[in-house]
Amino acid sequence: MQKKATCKVTVKKAGQTSGETPSAAPTAAPSQAPTAAPSQAPTEAPSQAPTEAPSQAPSPAPSDKPSETDLSYEGYELKWEDEFDSVSLNSADWNVETHEKGWVNNELQEYVNSNKNIYLENGNLVIKPVREKIGDDESGNPVYKYTSGRVNTQGKHDFTYGLFETRVKVPTGKGYLPAFWMMPTNENLYGQWPRCGEIDIMEVMGQETNKLYGTLHYGNPHSQKQETYTAKNGDFANEYHTYAVEWEPGKITWYVDGVKYHEANDWYSTTVGQGTAAYPAPFDQPFYMILNLAIGGSWVGYPDETTTYDDQAFVIDYVKAYQKDQSYYDELEKNS
Repeated sequence: MQKKATCKVTVKKAGQTSGETPSAAPTAAPSQAPTAAPSQAPTEAPSQAPTEAPSQAPSPAPSDKPSETDLSYEGYELKWEDEFDSVSLNSADWNVETHEKGWVNNELQEYVNSNKNIYLENGNLVIKPVREKIGDDESGNPVYKYTSGRVNTQGKHDFTYGLFETRVKVPTGKGYLPAFWMMPTNENLYGQWPRCGEIDIMEVMGQETNKLYGTLHYGNPHSQKQETYTAKNGDFANEYHTYAVEWEPGKITWYVDGVKYHEANDWYSTTVGQGTAAYPAPFDQPFYMILNLAIGGSWVGYPDETTTYDDQAFVIDYVKAYQKDQSYYDELEKNS
């Protein structure tokens, strides 16, 4: 699941829907394509504001949480959330990224700013895969263009440490790879990927929707710490499930539906010619959140004749970010 990152991101203004740009090129490698700092900050169909960070009152565990879990919300304050209750994605909260096919991981899709691929519906953010026939090859076989969506909070909601959570349903079908993950706001602080670090909160392959991946990427050469979780009942496509990462100085913990399944507490950030940065680098700087749906790639594989499109989507109920008092993190940093 080694990833290859590039750091050039093109962002279009919310509401500026550029039709889908042709795409048809396989994808390769790792879990998800790391991203880079978008210079501008827009998104898809702008307009109303979903939900902004309530600065007030500490927010304990939401009421729909299981009564007995490993994840505790004690001491956390809800800093920002989006429940997607508006009519369009809020440009004050989200950037829409645009990338050519094959930008990373030899993925088939082109990331576009189109309301065919990114829209709000029934209180959810929907990221939809679209396949369109654009002609035939010399042998008479159909040639397709694949498009999808990728949004992030870079420059709008960036956090150093905290609890980051989403509730989603994933698509089913060979070659789909939906993800909720985090990248550093300044990828040059410790050097480009993988030295800058990457936190993959959730990834589920469309051909194996009962298996969840949580991964930490770092180091030079690339290193990772990964764990998987297999659903006890059902899978991650037919029902909503909640995915979270609790990120503290020197420790990152992964949860699904409140159940802990992965923890990382040792990593490093090495830059050629500059040695190794002090621990807990690179995970001691602001990161932002990303939601995207890749189609094909060297890690997940590619769609086949069984893969469908019109009936599939990555459906996001909400995204939430919590933090504890800064003094809590300061104390942990002293001891890490």
